[in-house]
Amino acid sequence: MSIVIDVLIGFIAIIVAAILLSGIKVVNEWERLPVLILGRFAGLKGPGIIYVPPIISRIPMRLSTRLQAISFRTEQTLTKDNVPVIVDAVMYYQPVDLEKVVLKVEDYNIATRLAAETTLREVIGQTMLDELLAERDKVAALARNIIDSKTETWGVKVTSVEIRNIEIPPDLVQAMSRQAQAERERRARVTLAQAEYEAAQKMVEAANLYINNDRAFMLRWMNMIYELGMEGKNMLVFIPVNLPVAGPSPTPATIGVMGLKDLAQGQTGTGQGGGQGSGSQTGK
Repeated sequence: MSIVIDVLIGFIAIIVAAILLSGIKVVNEWERLPVLILGRFAGLKGPGIIYVPPIISRIPMRLSTRLQAISFRTEQTLTKDNVPVIVDAVMYYQPVDLEKVVLKVEDYNIATRLAAETTLREVIGQTMLDELLAERDKVAALARNIIDSKTETWGVKVTSVEIRNIEIPPDLVQAMSRQAQAERERRARVTLAQAEYEAAQKMVEAANLYINNDRAFMLRWMNMIYELGMEGKNMLVFIPVNLPVAGPSPTPATIGVMGLKDLAQGQTGTGQGGGQGSGSQTGK
């Protein structure tokens, strides 16, 4: 009988020892354990080896103090100019007030993600499409401030929100592509016209310099002929007998008047010479 009692006592002692030893916990450096004793919050424990009284104590969760990241995707949302878009984003957040994280919200991860989704949809609804596409950082910063103001009540700090992708309807993408192509063509034409204008200005300036210096124009003409001769071995270059002269060319009216004047002078000289010759013959 005594042997049975000793075995029973030993078995009970083993069970009690196992229960007492079950209260020993090992907590990582980045983790904290909230402890509830008889349903009341008794504080946070960790890191390292801690002891939690069994039976009367409970650990509802393990809290991580490290920075966490979640990706979320909004449903189709209308922008301020009524364009449907779908936005993919990433949010970085970190629990800073662990007591609020335990007592103020049931699951801070789910609550933070839902707050981010609804807030981003609100921000998109107040933003034009062009601003959303061109100023992602500005929209993301505005969303971060609003989300952080919501999550602050349960002890979570939102450090950053980044927009990864913006999906817009395919027909709108094609229209934007055509618009961008037309804008590039317009810029190219304006640039070409500006280049022609500047080239014309420089040519006018060069012509004004050659007007006052015929020798410089001659040298330039000879240099141009030399460059043409260097283009190829089989190229023929015809050099005019009368080299051009810098300056404005005479008008057709001036040429006609000058020609008539020379012709009139020639005829007058001929007539006078012929009359003298005839008179001399008659006298003889």
